[in-house]
Amino acid sequence: MPMANDRADAFLRMIRRSQRGGFKVYLGYAAGVGKTWQMLQEGHKLKEDGIDVVIGLVETHGRADTAKLIEGLEVIPRRSQLYRGIAMEEMGVDALLRRKPQVALVDELAHTNVPGSRNAKRYEDVQDLLAAGIHVITTMNVQHLESLYDTVERAAGVKVRERLPDNVLAEADQIVNVDLTPEDLQERLREGKVYPTERIGTALSNFFTVPHLENLRELTLREMAAQIDLRRHETPVDDGTLTPDQIMVCLSSRGPNSEKLLRYASRLAGKLNRNWYAVYVQTPAEEATVIDSKTQRLLSGTMTLAKELGAMVFTYKGEDIVATVLRFAHEYRVGHIVLGSPAPIPFWKRIIGRRSIPERLMEEARGMTIVILDTRLQEPGPPPVVREEIPPPAVAPRPPAEEPPFLLGSFLNEDGIVLWGEPVDKNTVLERLVRSACPDGLQNEALQAVRAREAQGSTFFNEGVAFPHARLAGLTRPLVALGLTRGGVPDAAVEKPVEYVFLSLSPLENPEIQVRILALAARTLRNRQLSQALRAAAEAREVHLALKSWEESSPSPKAAPLNIFH
Repeated sequence: MPMANDRADAFLRMIRRSQRGGFKVYLGYAAGVGKTWQMLQEGHKLKEDGIDVVIGLVETHGRADTAKLIEGLEVIPRRSQLYRGIAMEEMGVDALLRRKPQVALVDELAHTNVPGSRNAKRYEDVQDLLAAGIHVITTMNVQHLESLYDTVERAAGVKVRERLPDNVLAEADQIVNVDLTPEDLQERLREGKVYPTERIGTALSNFFTVPHLENLRELTLREMAAQIDLRRHETPVDDGTLTPDQIMVCLSSRGPNSEKLLRYASRLAGKLNRNWYAVYVQTPAEEATVIDSKTQRLLSGTMTLAKELGAMVFTYKGEDIVATVLRFAHEYRVGHIVLGSPAPIPFWKRIIGRRSIPERLMEEARGMTIVILDTRLQEPGPPPVVREEIPPPAVAPRPPAEEPPFLLGSFLNEDGIVLWGEPVDKNTVLERLVRSACPDGLQNEALQAVRAREAQGSTFFNEGVAFPHARLAGLTRPLVALGLTRGGVPDAAVEKPVEYVFLSLSPLENPEIQVRILALAARTLRNRQLSQALRAAAEAREVHLALKSWEESSPSPKAAPLNIFH
């Protein structure tokens, strides 16, 4: 198997040069294509080359060939977890961390752990291993990507219950597409190499039909192409142009199918390799004291899903939804506005000039693409098999320009880092960070601008992070500061205590730099490995050192291209 050996050699070279946990994913379109088999084959190859490799968890599902490949590799004992009186087994994460091998083989990345486990999902277990410097090789099927939920339901007629955020796959250092023709997969199924005999007939007549498998196979190939393109263009181009190119999805507290809307926007942003934002405009009629608790829960769930899919979520207050949306779009260089189907407007209201939000946007937006997705709830019936359609970018992408890596360490120094050991109020946080970021003569103006931005809609989010920001005239370079609050910000209206507050002030004349800094800060502070290092820091110097060490050890697309095979 020369191709498998080449892939193993590439991963071996990455292990030997890297100072952090490498992450490799064997991606397939259905059970039985050979993901676990190839992962175990690579484990044996790595062991032969002197690498300390162990099995964190492998599911054989009764397959004799797979069970045979486990022999000769060290297996870390599973952890027993009692749930509703039944003993369940999960991966022994703590045992793996104590053993600390060079490489851990972990099957079924999207698996949901038993309640009471260290983490809710297996991918979070894997992130803990990576943060500890352990290299991980894992497996997953394409239908487990959160953004593909609606597409998979249409293509294969199934509701996938175990899902993971798309950015988990995007963070992989290597992705290998494990491919097999649908006919060959069906033959393996008939031979009893996928499921036990009693399940073969049902599987062949339901999920494992050729049309379903072909649709899933196509999705996998398209996802691989998207991942390759994402890495090819991962470094943003700073060519001085201000062409709007970001994605924005408009949320409603009573939207009938917000999940579909968010997944579409996530896929669109991935295809165009752009940042994307989910924006909810809270009108006076939708104040928290006015809307009922059920609507509040629905809105909270929608925002949580948006964050899991990789969006930056903003809440604005305003009486005019369209004006507020367009103000946001201009500030954040939005090129595509995505929104759901509008509610019908009664004839008598149209007579007096009432127009829907999409109609006003199409009339008032300039230079933007308006995407209206059909989010009306459908009557129950067999799901149609349709192809996912994503509008092409309005302008052909430019080739990546040669430029130095865009890192937070380029803007942040020790003087711009503040730690609070006890709870601190929001106003104190903003004042202290502005003083840390700005020279004396600019502090009052900057603080007023930041407070004005906060009055439009809080940037203190429910993931434990906050991104207060403003644009100032006359600035020649960005000014940033980072606050770590060990006791949270009690007067911020969030459920999860705010741990990190990242303040950014950018030149008014260069709106692109603000978008890039906010996106970079959001991606950086979401990293599990860095978060653990920052929590352990006791002073500003340690925080700065942890940030610089993490950025220097994380290979940039220019310094260390990713090896992706398909």
